[in-house]
Amino acid sequence: MSNIPEPDMNYLRKVLLEMLAIPSPTGFTDTIVRYVAECLEGLGIPYELTRRGTLRATLKGKRSSPDRAVSSHLDTIGAIVRTIQDNGRLGLAPVGCWSSRFAEGSRVSVFTDTGIVRGSVLPLMASGHAFNTAVDQMPITWDHVELRLDAYSATRADAEALGVNIGDFVAFDPLPEFTDSGHISARHLDDKAGVAAVLTALKAIVDSGVEPLIDCHPLFTITEETGSGAAGALPWDVSEFVGVDIAPVAPGQHSSEHAVSVAMQDSSGPYDYHLSRHLLRLAQDHALPVRRDLFRYYYSDAHSAVTAGHDIRAALLAFGCDATHGYERTHIDSLAALSRLLAAYMLSPPVFASDADPANASLANFSKQIEHEAHMESDTRVPAVDEVIGK
Repeated sequence: MSNIPEPDMNYLRKVLLEMLAIPSPTGFTDTIVRYVAECLEGLGIPYELTRRGTLRATLKGKRSSPDRAVSSHLDTIGAIVRTIQDNGRLGLAPVGCWSSRFAEGSRVSVFTDTGIVRGSVLPLMASGHAFNTAVDQMPITWDHVELRLDAYSATRADAEALGVNIGDFVAFDPLPEFTDSGHISARHLDDKAGVAAVLTALKAIVDSGVEPLIDCHPLFTITEETGSGAAGALPWDVSEFVGVDIAPVAPGQHSSEHAVSVAMQDSSGPYDYHLSRHLLRLAQDHALPVRRDLFRYYYSDAHSAVTAGHDIRAALLAFGCDATHGYERTHIDSLAALSRLLAAYMLSPPVFASDADPANASLANFSKQIEHEAHMESDTRVPAVDEVIGK
């Protein structure tokens, strides 16, 4: 039987739905930061706030070192006003990396300095009756879509009179739907579903009264979609860093909407051998559905933390999701497995207790992937040195 504190899935659904209602494209995250800060306060978990809004919390353990961090991100993809056109419509630039194909037909909010203007993102040829099959010939780029405002806006001056300016943020409606089948469809599950799973795991641990063996620092970052994420988020002596994000379910991938994924590699290279396998063992020990996967076009908070120079072991957990960065869909099975695995990880021993004192690291306590003798075994034999030198 599993001894993981049981996650409150109604709580997960609640916080996920409430977060989806808060627009948060990268650069426009203050409101959702306040929301998650209130969630942490409700759980009695202390936190600190960086200048720009990254939340750094602490779940106290029996020991303070080596400590670990678990990171998920509050920012989402979106757009920004690039130009105000002569016809009163707006040209857009993407916030984050995503295709304009997924923007076409979307309902959006434009956040001006004085208010909100609603609108729709449309291809430049938006009427089948006017353009017939020419609609299908249009290239798919951000230069070939425009934002039609739901206000009188037939000229550049009209749009400017509405308070619209270059640089205004554009948030895309999430359109969430929770079905009886357990599927959850919405934009921006990346990474609000991951955040919900982290908060749910924290709630399960707090409600259980179980004290973790070591300190764990939940991080909620605000610039993951644009690459910097957790780069400046680690003031502590963190040894282990687990990113929490989205796993693409698509042909050629091994992730599932009904399982939690452990990413073995992404665009930044392989994740830590030992920490990744620690997570896989925890999933096996607690009979959780788990998949291994590689993500070819993907970076995470773990990548930004490592490239910032932190000497950490990094791994990535992810919920399985179809149509990532589009109209995304996951299943409650995957989010439940992710919440349980996160709780198991936060309560588990450190992968290497010796990481608490890196200044005294030595070969005696250095990690081993496989024993040296086995590592050197190969069908291609290496001749003895004296045999080579004696010739």
